[in-house]
Amino acid sequence: MTQVPRSIDETETLLSEGGYVADRSLATVLFLALRMRRPLFLEGEAGVGKTEIAKVLADRLGRPLIRLQCYEGLDVSTALYEWNHAAQMIEIRLREASGDTARDAMRSDIFSERFLIRRPVLQALEGDPGRAPVLLIDELDRADEAFEAFLLEVLSDFQVTIPELGTIRATQIPIVIVTTNRTREIHDALKRRCLYHWLDYPDAARELEIVRRKVPTARADLSAELVAFVQRLRGEDLFKAPGVAETLDWATALTELDAVALDPELITDTLGVLLKYQDDIARIGQSEADEMLRAIRREHASA
Repeated sequence: MTQVPRSIDETETLLSEGGYVADRSLATVLFLALRMRRPLFLEGEAGVGKTEIAKVLADRLGRPLIRLQCYEGLDVSTALYEWNHAAQMIEIRLREASGDTARDAMRSDIFSERFLIRRPVLQALEGDPGRAPVLLIDELDRADEAFEAFLLEVLSDFQVTIPELGTIRATQIPIVIVTTNRTREIHDALKRRCLYHWLDYPDAARELEIVRRKVPTARADLSAELVAFVQRLRGEDLFKAPGVAETLDWATALTELDAVALDPELITDTLGVLLKYQDDIARIGQSEADEMLRAIRREHASA
């Protein structure tokens, strides 16, 4: 098991060894979150690599990754715990059949830990000593505001209260990564319990390095050209600009097609890999793609 980084440089190295190309500001806030044992709140557009940070941390630190995927209607029974009602009913019937019907004893037994189903948050709080897990609370903005109130107790004191069992405190504080795509604002009270970082689209140099690491089979000239095209595409008036994930998908797709270089027809034929809305695809027609590609090549020629 790798120890928690002792410096920003070590944090950058840890991420790099896991295949994640991070800038200095991200490495800094991640280092501080690990050292201060505070949750890290990552906000940014979809597909910029927020979730990947938690995966790399778990892998490089040798910790279990526990993921709580948020969605509308998420409640405590899904996130924290629920009782195994079927097993409880069987236990009650068996006791009744045997004549053991002492109510207080029965209640105490059927609401014991052996009937408790642990969900992601409780699993994270009860991690193995010396091996605290990485808890990824993914896309929190998809959950209801009421769910945020539940998280306040967890993220401030790393404890939860189960009425039948009492308060359960973390045996060791987990590494918590909270992500949001900012489809709605998260309450300030929850943000104050975290260290915050806005994860933006990478610049061209960093995105090219990401492509080279993640899609090593892509030709060097093609990689440079497609990254430049994506960078320019993000400057267009699109409903949803492509993220890094889409850049990697496009590089993989073009490699599968044995592409050597971009051309307008190839771009329009594969735009569905980059753009996920028809209005955006229609806006970037073949003539627009040709104009963008010519501008990229003029810039490269003059560089």
